[in-house]
Amino acid sequence: MNPPRTPFYRAVEWYAKRSYGRVLDPVRAAGHHAGVLRAVLGFERSAAKWNRLDPTVKALAEMGSATVIGCSWCVDFGYWESSRRGVPAAKLRAVPSWRTSEVFTTVERDVLEYAEAMTATPPAVTDELADRLRDGLGEAAFVELTAVVALENLRSRTNAALGLSSQGFKDSCEVPPPPGS
Repeated sequence: MNPPRTPFYRAVEWYAKRSYGRVLDPVRAAGHHAGVLRAVLGFERSAAKWNRLDPTVKALAEMGSATVIGCSWCVDFGYWESSRRGVPAAKLRAVPSWRTSEVFTTVERDVLEYAEAMTATPPAVTDELADRLRDGLGEAAFVELTAVVALENLRSRTNAALGLSSQGFKDSCEVPPPPGS
């Protein structure tokens, strides 16, 4: 996965190392097509400015979708990035078992159900679930939630199809178990 070392790619590589401590594998993969890399980076920069969703809700939606798709790279990086932003690790770890976990609010459960339903092929979102989320989040946040899940589907499906797997980000932020456990 060694993309052409164009000036643009070298600049992106420098930024990634400075921001994340290493070059992200999806950047390396997209680096083989400068137009794709530019488009992905531009969209990611725009999406990072969306601010109608609570950061925990956004992280849960992304992790829920990545878990359904089975993208280990996205789960790994998402856990690391969300932890750095203050999302409780207990919630992130409980995403795969959200139906039985006690750590989620009613709205968070609806968000995880929505992420799963949107990620299904074909999508399985019900009117009732969409209405509950509109009522619980507001219209603008519901639209953002939908876009966040769609974006995570793009990321996770692309990374999984390209064979990208965990880069070990989660290992650097895992909280050790409490003493005596």
